[in-house]
Amino acid sequence: MKEPYLEVTFRRGRPLAAYYYFPRRPGQKGFRSRRVEPGMVIDFGQSGDPIGIEITAPSKVTLTGINRVLGELGLPPLKRSDLAPLLPA
Repeated sequence: MKEPYLEVTFRRGRPLAAYYYFPRRPGQKGFRSRRVEPGMVIDFGQSGDPIGIEITAPSKVTLTGINRVLGELGLPPLKRSDLAPLLPA
């Protein structure tokens, strides 16, 4: 996978959980995790590289919060439109 993408699971029209995938090598899987901002867990591969952010509580996630985490990981920030399925209108 070469481009990051957001996968959202909905229940009754509301986001239940989500995962923001980072670019990774084929077959690369999570090796360890670290809780960060409320409602977010960063997954790391065996090499220590971040492979994605698990969003366990979409109602607690903000654009500012996820961009803070991305900045700490040295990754580019998201735009509001990138998280549109999770954010209130």
